[in-house]
Formats: sequence, C-alpha cells, structure tokens
Amino acid sequence: YKMTMVKSQDIVILLVCMWLSSCLCQTSSPQHDQLKFRLAGYPRKHNEGRVEVFYNGEWGSICDDDFTLSNAHVLCRHLGFVEALSWSHSAKYGAGTGKIWLDNVMCSGSEKSIEKCLSRGWGNSDCTHEEDAGVVCKDERLPGFLDSNIIEVDENRMEEIRLRPLSAAHAARMPVTEGVVEVKYKEGWSQICNIGWTIKNSRVICGMMGFPSEKITLKKPHSDHSMYKIHSVACTGNEAHLSTCTMEFSKNTSAPCIGGGPVVVSCVPGPQFAQGRGRKNKPNHVRLKGGARAGEGRVEVLIGSEWGTVCDDLWNLLSASVVCRELGFGTAKEALTGARMGQGMGPIYMNEVQCLGDEKSLRKCPHKSITAKDCKHMEDVSVKCNIPYMGFEKAMRIVGGRTDYEGRVEVQVGSQWGTLCSDGWSTREAMVACGQLGLGYALHAITETWYWDSSNVTEMVMSGVKCRGDEMTLSDCQHHRVVSCKRAGPQFAAGIICSESASDMVLNAPLVERSVYIEDRPLHLLYCAAEENCLSKSAVGANWPYGHRRLLRFSSEIHNVGRADFRPRLGRHSWVWHECHRHYHSMDIFTNYDLLDLNGTKVADGHKASFCLEDTECHEGILKQYECANFGEQGITVGCWDTYRHDIDCQWIDITDVKPGNYILQVIINPNFEVAESDFTNNAMRCNCKYDGNRVWLHKCHLGKSQL
Repeated sequence: YKMTMVKSQDIVILLVCMWLSSCLCQTSSPQHDQLKFRLAGYPRKHNEGRVEVFYNGEWGSICDDDFTLSNAHVLCRHLGFVEALSWSHSAKYGAGTGKIWLDNVMCSGSEKSIEKCLSRGWGNSDCTHEEDAGVVCKDERLPGFLDSNIIEVDENRMEEIRLRPLSAAHAARMPVTEGVVEVKYKEGWSQICNIGWTIKNSRVICGMMGFPSEKITLKKPHSDHSMYKIHSVACTGNEAHLSTCTMEFSKNTSAPCIGGGPVVVSCVPGPQFAQGRGRKNKPNHVRLKGGARAGEGRVEVLIGSEWGTVCDDLWNLLSASVVCRELGFGTAKEALTGARMGQGMGPIYMNEVQCLGDEKSLRKCPHKSITAKDCKHMEDVSVKCNIPYMGFEKAMRIVGGRTDYEGRVEVQVGSQWGTLCSDGWSTREAMVACGQLGLGYALHAITETWYWDSSNVTEMVMSGVKCRGDEMTLSDCQHHRVVSCKRAGPQFAAGIICSESASDMVLNAPLVERSVYIEDRPLHLLYCAAEENCLSKSAVGANWPYGHRRLLRFSSEIHNVGRADFRPRLGRHSWVWHECHRHYHSMDIFTNYDLLDLNGTKVADGHKASFCLEDTECHEGILKQYECANFGEQGITVGCWDTYRHDIDCQWIDITDVKPGNYILQVIINPNFEVAESDFTNNAMRCNCKYDGNRVWLHKCHLGKSQL
C-alpha cells in the first residue's frame, strides 16, 4: 500500500512539473549556442535600449508581461553593467523583429543568468513586438567585462540601400558617387519618389554610402518604375540612416510618383577614395587608432602636442558621425563604448559629447572637459564609419589554407592571377593584404607555403612588395616593375594568416622622462651584461674588472592596449636559456634603445635582448596570465603591462664614449615587427635629451618618430 501511494504521488508530481514547464516554471533549456545579449533601438544612449537575446542562432526580444526591475538587474549584468536603474514597456525603443524569445519572465534579481528565472520557456509567447521590454542600466561597468555595447543603426525598415549608376561608364569607376537611390525588399529593388526631395536628404544618403558630403544634381533619368514605396522624405541632414528620417513608407504596397521620378544623388568622396587617391596631407586633430579596417578605430583628439581619448558617457551615432565625416568617411554605422577598440594612453580630454550632427569637427561639439575621477580608459569610445565600396577584394584572393583566414596570396595583374614573391615579405605587407580582403589584422606573414595545398599554384606576378602598413591595397605599395625573386618556387610564395584581433604595445613615455638618471657602474658588476652584449663596443678593450662604464638608465613600462594578448612568435621549445641572468629569452629583440644626435645619427645604443615577457601589473579586474618563473608562459595580457625597472641589467644605454651635448633618446618596441600588432605607429617613443657630462635631462617625451 505504501509503495502504491509513493508511486501515485510521484506520478502526480511529475505531471504537475510537466504542466508547469509548459507554462511558467522553465528554469533550464536544451543544448544551444552560448547566450548573447545586446541593447538595440533608436534613439538611445549606450547604457539603455531594447533588450535582445541571441538564442538558437537567432536574435530576438523579451516581452514586457510581468517584467520587473529585478529582471532588469539580471539583464544589465549580462550586458556588463553593475545593475539596472529602470526598465521600459511597450517598445519604448522601437519594435524589434524576428523572435520574441521570452515572456512572463520573473526573476528575484540575484540570478546569474536569465535562464534561471521563471518564464514560459524559450520561444513560447503570446506577445507582439509592440510589447518589447527595454532597460536603463547604471553606467558603471563590471570589472573585467571585455565585451561592450554597440550603438548601431536600426535598419529594420530597409534591408539595404544602394546607388545604381546612371550609365555603364559611371559603373566602371570606383567608387560610384552618383546614381539612382534604390531600396531593397524581399521581392527586389524599389525607388524613392523625388517630390519634395532636398539636399539634406541627399546628405543622409551620401553619408550611408561612405561619403562625407553631397552636391546638387539636376539629372533626372527616365525610369521604368511607375510605383514607389517611399514618398515625402524629410531628413534634417544629420541622421545616420535614412530609416530614421520622416517619410511616407509602405512595406507591402506602393504608389506612383505623380509629376516626379526617382531620386538621384551625387556625392563627394573623401581624399582616400577620390580618383588618384593618395595620403591625406591636411593635418587632422582627430584620428582613429586600433581598427582593423579603414574607417574604424578608437577616437583620439590632439590638444597641444599630445593625443588623448574621449569618454563614452552620452556617446551616440550623431557624435560618431561627426568624427567619421571629419576624417573623410560617411556617417557612423556603429558608435562603440567600453574601449571596444582597445584602451588608449595619456589624457582623456572629452566627456559627455553631445554633437548636433552638423559640426565640422568633434572639438566643436558641446562637451565637458574631465578629470581622472570622471572616466577611465576602459570607457574610451570608438567608431565604425560607412566607407565607399571600392571592390578591392576582387583583385586579391587567398588559396590553399586550412581556414578562410589563411592561405597563399594571389593577386590579379591585368587579366592574370598569380602569386607574390616572399622575399622581404613581412608583417606590414601582410597587414595590407588582410585589410584588402576584409579579414582584419595580420597574425603572421608566411614566407614558406609548401605545407598548404599547391594543386592550383599559379605563376608569380609580383615581387619586391614593400608597404608602410596603412595602404588600402598591395598595388598601392612599392613593388618591382618586372618580377625578380631569389626564391621563385611556388613553395616560397607569400602567404598570410589573419585574425579579427591583435595586440598593441605602447610605452609609458612620462615614466621614462621622470625616471632617467646616470650611473657610473663598476666593471666587476657588469660581466653578465657584457655576456648579453648590453655594453658598447669599447667595453671589450676595458681593463676588466677595474674601472667603470657610464650608463644612461631609466624605467620602462610597456602596456598592451590592444584586443589580443602579445605572445612571442616562437614556441617555448625555441626559447634560449641564459644562465647568467637565469631566465628564458623568448624573442631575439624586444626593445631597442638608441641615443641619436640632432641629425638622427646613432651615437650610442642598447637593447632589451629577447627579454622575458610577463604581466607585472594589470588594470583592476584583469587577472595576470603570464609569468616567467619556472619556465612559465611568456606574454603580456590585454590590459596589463610589463615593467622593466631602471635598476635591472641591460635597462640602459652605455654612454661612456658620448660627449656632452643635446641628443634624442629613442625607444622602439618590437622593432623588427616580429609579433603582429594592430598599430605599429605608436611603438616608438622619442625625447629631447640634454647631457652636460655629469647629469642628464629628458623633456618632451612623446610617442611616434616625428621630429621634436
């Protein structure tokens, strides 16, 4: 009887749970891709918006039924913020599209995941998108949270917009700057009625196409289309996307454009994309750093002689678009917060930037000047700008690799496809190749490709390629007019391995400036340094162990501000043990130290020969990963830095033979480009150096090789 009662109770409990699972008590889900969360909608700030969740390969929203502030707390933590301030109902940030993944969500507020809250279950909802929930999160990031929110254009109403060239001759020229505006729908392309069309509307279209400005056009082509889905467009001119302008819009029906025709716009390209494009000569007070592609990167502004960053409070598409247009691009398609393109160095100049959209420069926008208490570099802003389509990727391909991000490089010269000579092929050339293909950063420049599939190897068509690293295509780099290659076999063709992220090493220049001094060090303490070639040549003929060497000493602090850890190219099996200093050297040369005269001629030098790489310190919330002790892994973690104190061996330049005078101290990190970085232009630091024979002074220490 007891057994029967127990079984009956078990069955009842099981049935109740099955019923509840179909209603409100689902606390877990079947196997699926890792959940992702984002804020969407327009207009909004970076810490608020419609909540969207990525589940089962698809983005969807959350219904506002039974929604509470406790739900918002859980979701804000998913998004990298410490807590929620409020929530919104009835699609305050606009109606989403696609799935409504969750409904009747009920959290206590302490759950680690929204999956642990009660709900109707994934995809089980009786709501429409007019009931999409939104949140406002406290603008304070969780320590160590690497991802960040992106403010992007909501393109729900318009799948794609293009300029259809007016003629075949126009279509043959890149970029296409003039044409009929067409909007894509599932059934094809539609046009916009030009009745009431203004130059402000054209400005928005040109911005979307990647152009900073527009010009008036009187061309009115004949159109076979008599029906139009968009009428009476009225933009202010500062919108980032046509979908945010006022208009008469119908997705399912169309109406004729009585007395008018299709909209035609004409745009003015930025200097980088104009015919006969070249490097921009006009100096800018704004720049983008750390981006993998043209038109993207961390925003930095120049005030006086020092570059600084912008804090992400109130950062939005309007302000981001001012930056993009100022630099010769179109409007912004994404405004990024939370140091998404890496943390900057130095001052943070601007906060709470609130551009109207028509300013000529970011510095003209209303903003607050800030103190160190207001913002940290983990809040640096960045942008992704619209750029014109140039078709660069059509003239290059990679073949033979194991993934889409690697392979033997082949380029088109005239009508012929062929390989590149790998003589002199380096990380800088690989950077250009990866960028031309839209594959991000160069992880490795490959000079031997014999281990990749060679069944379709072609002739060699280009050699002597030498790039700065910022060119848009390999054809923009220097190269031989006639192919000439020492190792011309197909197994030595140039290859690349690309990556969506890269490290970025930056020296702390102020620390060098304030820590410099001179030491007369006895020779009997320099045997190890001599063994590692850290003294000048004249030390060989010194009267060892008597006498001394005069050393210019300073501390250096090398930060990784990129988006990937800095790792030595060679694996630990190739590291060299140095018994004298008792550590493994993982790189041949990590840093060069040079003393130059005012003409740039080297008068003394030093180097951090293949030194041990490790995390000395990290920003708050970031854990150290690399330590040299006990044959540990070597590298520098993102958000950490490697410190070389002034009092360690080889952290100097031997100036025993240098006469008093005025000099330039130069420090270059990763001088041989041995390890890939997102930006090599900030690897060098220079200072004015005054030496009177007894003391030394440094001043005007700054990043970059520009003259002081």
